[in-house]
Amino acid sequence: KGASQSEQADLPEGSEQMFLLSEGLSDTLKEDMAWASYVLLRNTKAIAVLICIQGELCVRGYWNTPKNLSKAQVVEWFKGEIENIGLVDLKDTLYFPQITEFGLWGMLPRGSRSLMVEPVMQTRELSANETDRTIGFILLASSSGYAFSDKDRAWIRAITNKFKGLPVPG
Repeated sequence: KGASQSEQADLPEGSEQMFLLSEGLSDTLKEDMAWASYVLLRNTKAIAVLICIQGELCVRGYWNTPKNLSKAQVVEWFKGEIENIGLVDLKDTLYFPQITEFGLWGMLPRGSRSLMVEPVMQTRELSANETDRTIGFILLASSSGYAFSDKDRAWIRAITNKFKGLPVPG
């Protein structure tokens, strides 16, 4: 059951709707990323979802991207933005329920008012001095302030569990 019409976020003007996946993904990871991005857009007030797992991306929804780039170039542009922002080693959830200025991060859809980034931590047998390892994150943006309730945030954390069991290189 998705968000009702009255609960759905306004769609941003000037942002482009897209669905992109990194090339070379395994069929399983491709299906898992596509499913997760779909259900997150369908069942929350998110207008944009970005899933990054082991450097591979699924980008879905409305985004503020440079014009006249191929799909492969857009994926590489997102990877550069992620590196510039420094989300790769995120350990804790970031939740900004009320963004007051556009431009926090240039890739966000115009009119974004809420932002959540949930890390995906790899849990495996660890040596005494090793800690959980970040293997990615799920980013959601909404054009509504305070878009993600406590229940939504718990559910989003549960979605990240889908990706925790992946084998990690190294």
